[in-house]
Amino acid sequence: MACDTAFRIIARRHLDAVLAQHEGTCRGDPDALHQIRIALTHLRTAIRFFTPMVGDALRPEVWRELKWLNSQLGMVRDLDVAIERVVAESGDELAVIAELQHWDEKRAESHRLLARALQSARYRRLVEQTSAWIESGPWSTRRSKEAIRLRRCSLADHATAQLAGWEKTLLKKARKLSQLNVKKRHKLRLLNKRMTYSIESLEDLFTDRSLTKQKSILKQLRKAQRSLGQLNDDARGQALAASLNGAGLEAGARFLNRKREKKLLQIASTAYRRLGKAKPFRSSDLAPNSEPGD
Repeated sequence: MACDTAFRIIARRHLDAVLAQHEGTCRGDPDALHQIRIALTHLRTAIRFFTPMVGDALRPEVWRELKWLNSQLGMVRDLDVAIERVVAESGDELAVIAELQHWDEKRAESHRLLARALQSARYRRLVEQTSAWIESGPWSTRRSKEAIRLRRCSLADHATAQLAGWEKTLLKKARKLSQLNVKKRHKLRLLNKRMTYSIESLEDLFTDRSLTKQKSILKQLRKAQRSLGQLNDDARGQALAASLNGAGLEAGARFLNRKREKKLLQIASTAYRRLGKAKPFRSSDLAPNSEPGD
């Protein structure tokens, strides 16, 4: 399959998934919010995965609007995760009930802003523009030899090169995991997620004989992803707690746990060491003339 065909199929699938969760997210359903964020991240990952093929004049604008939408969703999702943590680690003490009231008030306020954004003209333009760009953006009609070559390049060859490059960068950064600050650790997590989501999007293209390798690599990526995700949730929870009216210091302490941090870092480091021992993907691992399922 050529890369232009593959990009349209994969990107359209994830844009459709975003739209499917729109109504539930507007109603305040936490699960719908979680799913729409996952779909949006998949979509943004697909755009990155097929760069530079899709790197036309409209891409920066499309990217900027998708980033805006992600930021609107992010605040409420971070609050949902923090509230889940507070509930899971507490009993029925009056102090905790009072603390939850502060969290719930902030969540309600943030959701009102999110619902307004999702029902805005800007959101509708984003959907229309992104859909049109995926199907027939300037990237799809550029006539330079390089542009034509990129569109016609086989998905197997492109995926092999892209995944190999991302894995090399990921493992290089992961070697210094214990020294990374919160911001750099977050960037490592995003790169991990990018690679994980790309492999998942190509899941139905792997040949039967390479499925074991693919599953093994995904297993380590997901282990690292969970650990880095929990560390990021802790950092975000601490930051959000500081913004609560009247419950900041005490609420923030809930997200500080050095023993937990050390354990999560160890799990991620072990996963990356095992990932480094896995054989790299080859173009022969991807089945020819297959299409990702809709």
